[in-house]
Amino acid sequence: MQPFEEKIDRLLSLRPYDQPPEQREASLLEILKDQLDYACERHVGYRNLIQNWPTDYRSVSRVADLPFLPVGILKANPPLSLVSREEVKRTLTSSATTSQVPSRVVLDSPTARRMTKGVVSIVRDFIGSDRRPYLVVDTAGFQGSEGDLGARGAAIQGLQPFASETTYCLGVSEQGELQLDLNRLQEFAQNHRDEEVLVYGFTYILWNHLVKPLTTAGVQLRLPKARILHSGGWKRLQDQAVEKGVFNDRLAQVFGTSPDRIVDFYGMVETVGVIYPDCPAGNKHGPVFGDVIVRDPLTLKPVAAGEYGIVQVCSVLPTSFPGHLLLTEDMAQVLAYDGCPCGRRGISFRFAGRIPKAELRGCGNLETKRS
Repeated sequence: MQPFEEKIDRLLSLRPYDQPPEQREASLLEILKDQLDYACERHVGYRNLIQNWPTDYRSVSRVADLPFLPVGILKANPPLSLVSREEVKRTLTSSATTSQVPSRVVLDSPTARRMTKGVVSIVRDFIGSDRRPYLVVDTAGFQGSEGDLGARGAAIQGLQPFASETTYCLGVSEQGELQLDLNRLQEFAQNHRDEEVLVYGFTYILWNHLVKPLTTAGVQLRLPKARILHSGGWKRLQDQAVEKGVFNDRLAQVFGTSPDRIVDFYGMVETVGVIYPDCPAGNKHGPVFGDVIVRDPLTLKPVAAGEYGIVQVCSVLPTSFPGHLLLTEDMAQVLAYDGCPCGRRGISFRFAGRIPKAELRGCGNLETKRS
């Protein structure tokens, strides 16, 4: 075990949003410097980049001054790896349309373990730790092969620690299209009407394959204690003129619950184990084992509160690939650097779409027909 791995495990044992920003910065900076040393030892190309960075990372005093990679570099094939081929247990593949190249990240056992712990830590802070019946608005076959897992499959699997049982309510038609299994859905609702239940689906799939058909049929599921999590696909809904408030109201209506029980979260395959759910104030936050930096598009310096910029994600969880400091292709606005009304410490921000001319992510290859 590397010395910094014990420090990562300590962060994973803490409540994810309680540390003051200054304390979090110091903890992350120490570990990330160790991880840069480790990555440089294990990958010649990465070491070459770091050695030619304008500043020496060992001497910096802020996470924002550490060298970072553009997220697009993880589209390399074969994937960038800091471990031997024998140590790779699983490859995660990002969503991408058929005309785009997906990102691919490799996981060894320690990184996979931390990924699970990270997601559990974050989700637990929002919905509690109890196991409950889990309704997946997707197909049971969308889990990927033993060694390869896509964006949708990773999200579905990440919530399994909160499940007492799992039900999938979509099937695939003869034409290869997703379709709602209404009988299975209604059976789930009937069996768990008065229980706390967990629901997950990709945003676009929830709208097109659950909300729209149930609304047309005049069906309400009567699950007032449902806790609904969703991610991905907002661009496609905006193209249909579906705004977030409308989505939440209509989704809550078909489940017979309140819109405040719906949680939208952002996550990328490239940031294994770190997701960004909306808090009750409508903001997103970085956990104690990661952080977010929003950079000015021209200067790449961190922006002030109230300003917009390019999102950089930071995480100490991955050690099997160099994914700890990544500049994404997404934009966000910083609301504040501390003091969110929800009580979570550290930066609060809201995503504001893609960088102009950046690739549109395929959001889990939605609607792709199967051969």
